[in-house]
Amino acid sequence: MSDTSASRRSADRVASGLAACLPALHRALDRRVAAAFPHPKPPEGQLLLLRFVAQREGATVREAAEALLMKPNNVSALVSQLTEQGELERRQDSTDKRVAHLYLTATSRRRIAEVRDLETAFLSEALLSLTDGEMDALGSALGALTSLTRRLRATAH
Repeated sequence: MSDTSASRRSADRVASGLAACLPALHRALDRRVAAAFPHPKPPEGQLLLLRFVAQREGATVREAAEALLMKPNNVSALVSQLTEQGELERRQDSTDKRVAHLYLTATSRRRIAEVRDLETAFLSEALLSLTDGEMDALGSALGALTSLTRRLRATAH
């Protein structure tokens, strides 16, 4: 057996495990947060946009679309919905009036912080139930998962 075929089988095994585990982890965390969060959960697309703007306040619709791998007109529609709901502010660019910069409202900023706090608390609680070896393995995997995410995003453009 060649190193290439062994490497391919190993990559396929890890890929299959990640494809099964990551969505299940996300759903389990999402359900725990939804049960504890006192506000209605926005649809996934809106939530993705709000989280992006929380990280990159002042970003444009085009920048958000590129980062979220969405079409600009779809992001624009989400911006309109979130603006109407009082979750997002659209501020006109001072030099190019056709460009809008996106900012969270104070309410959105508080709610996103609440969700992050809940996520952190639930994950910390679950992590404390793991063995030291499992915890070390997850800690070591964080860098690799970040690199994997970057590579997948780069190939999706």
